Amino acid sequence: MMKKYLWSFALSAIVLAGCGKKEEPVAVAPAPVVSAPAAAPVNTEEKVLNIYNWADYIPEGMIATFEKETGIKVNYDTFETNEALHAKLVAGNSGYDIVVPGSVFAKPQIEGGLLQALDKSKIPNLSNLDAPIMATLAAKTDPANKHLVPWAWGFTTVGINKTKVAKALGKTPMPENAWDLVFKPEYTSKLKSCGIAYLDSPTEIIPVALHYIGKDAYSNDPADYKLATDMLAKVRKDVRIFSSTMIDDIAGGKACVAIGWSGDINIAAARAVENKSKDEIESLLPSTGALIFFDTMAITKDAKHPNNAHAFMDFYLRAENAALMSNEMNYPTANKAGVPMVKPEIAGNKTIFVEADYFAKMIPPSSFSNEAREAMANAYNSFKKGK
Repeated sequence: MMKKYLWSFALSAIVLAGCGKKEEPVAVAPAPVVSAPAAAPVNTEEKVLNIYNWADYIPEGMIATFEKETGIKVNYDTFETNEALHAKLVAGNSGYDIVVPGSVFAKPQIEGGLLQALDKSKIPNLSNLDAPIMATLAAKTDPANKHLVPWAWGFTTVGINKTKVAKALGKTPMPENAWDLVFKPEYTSKLKSCGIAYLDSPTEIIPVALHYIGKDAYSNDPADYKLATDMLAKVRKDVRIFSSTMIDDIAGGKACVAIGWSGDINIAAARAVENKSKDEIESLLPSTGALIFFDTMAITKDAKHPNNAHAFMDFYLRAENAALMSNEMNYPTANKAGVPMVKPEIAGNKTIFVEADYFAKMIPPSSFSNEAREAMANAYNSFKKGK
């Protein structure tokens, strides 16, 4: 994302804010009466905000700080997959004000009228965001950046417990391409002894499988999904876990190799160090690229507290809060103003803030047609069931 720490990519948004001029008292009686300027709108919403976000994805104490500062009570619920969030939005009356969809899902949610346009005058800290990421989101997901505010970004990749993987592989050397560890029987047949875990989400597994066999990760051709399923079928018997709790599975030793989110793998690595484990956990950078994702804040179409939602977005976009996110959660921030406050060990970690030359190899976000989404779900379910 940043400069040498990559993401000099990313978000730029320009917000203009105005302020009213103070009215001077009328001194002379004969002077024409001057009508008072319209009063600034008052937030008459109840002091409540309902947020629906990914699990393990917010720094400790951030919600409490916002509540203390604003007097707004936050009800904070979590989900584990984009599919779960999408189902809630499609069903309607979710009860949530802010949701955090991945950009691949946000595009059809915007097009389907499930998310409302932002009032950018209420989010002055949008100016902290890095321009290229915002340009990417505008081009791929949200034209003119009307609906989305980046929460964080990262990538889907391969994570390993180096100690256990080395033991399981024996004399077999590590592959040049890390995807081989989870997609090639030569490796999965050995690694099944210490546990192989896949994220339990079709939109994470199928795109990287398509990429691995040389197809468009976001293909709209059903035939490509059949080929991906055929490849995955060869390793199905070796996959032990389909997980939505990857941090605990890796840190707890249930899996020695996993398809997971970069930040979660790095969180698991940090926990292993904190627990004085002899195991070394590492997020890898596959030679053919990892799958980039952007997680984005949005306000639901039927939000009951849109003003409070805008207030939280602006709070979250403060530079110090962006840095706190990266420092505690091991995900890179799209907030350019916050980058100088990121700890050197985080900013210098090339599996968090990847370097520009590797970023160029990565699989950029896109979206699926309804037909492709159905084909993807069928392919994934077939694979998971072993059929």
